[in-house]
Amino acid sequence: MTRGRFALPLLGIAFAWTAGLAAQTPPPPIPAGQPPETSSDQVFIKPATIDNTLEVTGDPVAAKEINARMQVGVFVDNKGPFRFFVDSGADRSVIGASLAVRLGLPAGPDVILHSTGSAQLARTVHINALRVGASTIHDISAPALPERFLGGDGMLGIDALIDQRLTIDFDKRSVVVQDAQKREETAGPDEVVIVARRRRGQLILTQAYTSGAQIAAVIDTGTEVTVGNSALRAKLMRRNRAPVMTTTLISVTGDIIPADLLAVPEIHIGDLVLHNVLIAFSDVPPFKLFGLANDPAILLGSDILSSFRKVSLDFRRRKVRFTLRPGS
Repeated sequence: MTRGRFALPLLGIAFAWTAGLAAQTPPPPIPAGQPPETSSDQVFIKPATIDNTLEVTGDPVAAKEINARMQVGVFVDNKGPFRFFVDSGADRSVIGASLAVRLGLPAGPDVILHSTGSAQLARTVHINALRVGASTIHDISAPALPERFLGGDGMLGIDALIDQRLTIDFDKRSVVVQDAQKREETAGPDEVVIVARRRRGQLILTQAYTSGAQIAAVIDTGTEVTVGNSALRAKLMRRNRAPVMTTTLISVTGDIIPADLLAVPEIHIGDLVLHNVLIAFSDVPPFKLFGLANDPAILLGSDILSSFRKVSLDFRRRKVRFTLRPGS
């Protein structure tokens, strides 16, 4: 089906840059029984295709939005709910260190934790079950990190979402998590569905271009700002001599990463066109983790994702659906 191009303005972005999950003031825990507030190497990747079929249904989970990142109520071993961020760019779910102590969670194996700032050995705790809405994920080894870097009680990563369908509704500030085996239906006229490539569980959109260069785009709901790698910057600087600003990014482990900011006039993703996108450039570890260290690539953060009314990720079927705002 041929689709016209949809042009989207980028919403206003404040210069209070963080990446990963780095809110400075953690919100208070939710009392038990009370719902949360409503409110590596170079790899050749074949181009993806456009497929306008996808259904996302299920029970919405009330979410709290902090700097455009969504928190949902999560039960840990039948206790909670606790506030977890939804981070589609993280390969592992993480729990707050003090919460893990309060719950008496047993020690798990040491693992390599890939954050925005570094890849390092991390101690984990074993979680028998994580429950989000009607979905339960069993047997998770979750790194335990200080809440002051997480900005909440924990975060849901790909290990918890791999067989799920996730929808973030930025207008209603709600999140839907459901089993991805449920049926699909044709998308509506205001929706664009793109089939992604999957590597290490992550969804990578290869139907993306900027300044005549093909790029790989990773949907990263846990990053507040869109991040690009050096390969992309090199491509852009041949055509774009705009002034470069500097900033710092803060990871969930507290690492501080210097980055350069550059405004990109347009980014095309399938039939979507994003205008005046501000990108922070830094070769953060996730690019290598997803095999994109030497290819032009970006991590699409919540600054861009919140330009849409909804963003839906079907990890099982490798589909991403963007729901446009009226008038887009």
